[in-house]
Amino acid sequence: MKPQTPCRLFLGRASKTAAAFGLALALAGCGRGDHLGKAPDFSDTRELGNPEHVAMLFPGLPMHAERSTATTESSLWRAGQRSLLGDRRAAKRGDILTVVIEIDEKAEISNKSSRARSGSESLSLPGLFGLPQRADRKLPDGASMDNAVSINSTSRSDGDGSVRRNEKLTLRVAATVTEILPNGVLAISGSQEVRVNFELRELLVSGFVRPEDISRRNEITYDKIASARVSYGGRGQISDMQQPRYGQQMLDIVLPF
Repeated sequence: MKPQTPCRLFLGRASKTAAAFGLALALAGCGRGDHLGKAPDFSDTRELGNPEHVAMLFPGLPMHAERSTATTESSLWRAGQRSLLGDRRAAKRGDILTVVIEIDEKAEISNKSSRARSGSESLSLPGLFGLPQRADRKLPDGASMDNAVSINSTSRSDGDGSVRRNEKLTLRVAATVTEILPNGVLAISGSQEVRVNFELRELLVSGFVRPEDISRRNEITYDKIASARVSYGGRGQISDMQQPRYGQQMLDIVLPF
């Protein structure tokens, strides 16, 4: 087997690097390829693994067996969610409720720090293998190497920082009960997409709620959702222009300055 020359080794490594760079560029462009020259596509609500669609197709087995009683279909006092006076709030897997998001928060933080330090160092060399004495002969009159080194330092640091945040968000989205936990808590998940021209607005919400916190109007506010995850954003041509390029983001991570 012939040993490879340095030129061939360099060309082989360069081709591998170019291939890896091209693959990275192709993967980076996959997220934006769906709206290249057209409006972004909606997400498929029937795709495999969508928790809302799965919960509606497979309601699952109840945690406790309900006792069945003989009732007349025309009776006004028949129990159940579909009866005239029944509870219409979400209670089972696959039921739908409305999540009301009304965020109006304001935070202000201010910090200030100050530090000062001063120091002085003096070093004398009266005898260092006779070198100071030999140097004194060549120095002008009055000069000496007895106190050869003298250092003075002064440092001062001041810091002042402040953070101001003001957030206001008012949204309503329908969510689906995807799971009923053993303690009766409901796991919910909801999504909403609105497309205007070439921009798609996405709203995602998920978390855990107690059945008793759901109002008679089948609504629940975001502050009663445990482990709430609310995402409000979008994708499209305007969002792409507001984001730095992938190469710039990689350089911001790698470069130490």
